[in-house]
Amino acid sequence: MFKDNRHPAASIATATAVSLPRVQKRREGDEQSNSKLPHSYTSTLLNSTLNTQHLTLPIAWQVFAAAAFLVSVPVFFQAPLVRYLPWFSLAMTPGWFGLGWTLIKRPSTKLWGDLLLGFSWSWLAGSIYWGWYRWEPSIHLPVEAIGLPFALWFLFRASRGAEGETRGEFLTPHPTLHTPRFLQHFFLKGKVGNLFYLGSLLGTAITDLYFYLTGSIPYWRQLMRVEPAMATPILQSAIAHIRTPWGLAWAVVLIDLLLAIAFLALQTKKLHWWAFAGAVLSTILVDSLFVVAAFFL
Repeated sequence: MFKDNRHPAASIATATAVSLPRVQKRREGDEQSNSKLPHSYTSTLLNSTLNTQHLTLPIAWQVFAAAAFLVSVPVFFQAPLVRYLPWFSLAMTPGWFGLGWTLIKRPSTKLWGDLLLGFSWSWLAGSIYWGWYRWEPSIHLPVEAIGLPFALWFLFRASRGAEGETRGEFLTPHPTLHTPRFLQHFFLKGKVGNLFYLGSLLGTAITDLYFYLTGSIPYWRQLMRVEPAMATPILQSAIAHIRTPWGLAWAVVLIDLLLAIAFLALQTKKLHWWAFAGAVLSTILVDSLFVVAAFFL
């Protein structure tokens, strides 16, 4: 064995000179491997905290209020519009979708773009039904559910993506599958808008159920076939028809059901469930306004 009689500083310099190329080569290898990662992987990694949609009270109440507002818009704005200009209302649908896609791509507005995309499904269904088929209650719910397969699919993909993040996996489509970029925004996002749409659809289904349970469907058909100026007597007759123990009992049961569902959703710490609750509760508000208006007309 030969003893190294060199000065300690010289030994350190030699060791450093030998190790630096190895460190540099290792860094270059890491950078090269990172550059080969799919774009969806890196974008998912950067946005993982946003995808969880955790609750903060100020933004949660904003989402809740926005959802309630978007449920009331079709009733007070779209309904008279589609009666006289159905094609114009239908033509507005791509505009809502386009605005939603634009907003969801921006970090500062992606939450509102998400919500607006869910609203677009409601607007599309409302334009079709209230524009051309409003006098036939039997197809109301099927038309309103036109976006249901898409909403369920995107929620399924979003839930799988959330599970993948927990396990360190990323389930967004690989770029080689040629998935459109605008669809990739919904594979790990889209929960707020889609659950808003499902909440609105649930409220619609409960309202329709009440019409069937109380035998009020004939009044629906009459209202849809007359001019608005002649609607008051029909509304008053409909109110008199449901002002019975049977009608009041079912109103209490279904309102309690909606309240319970919304209350459970509000107990969660997820923004998308607050959007769902806002849509559900606003259904009660809108229906109540119609009843009050019928009393005072």
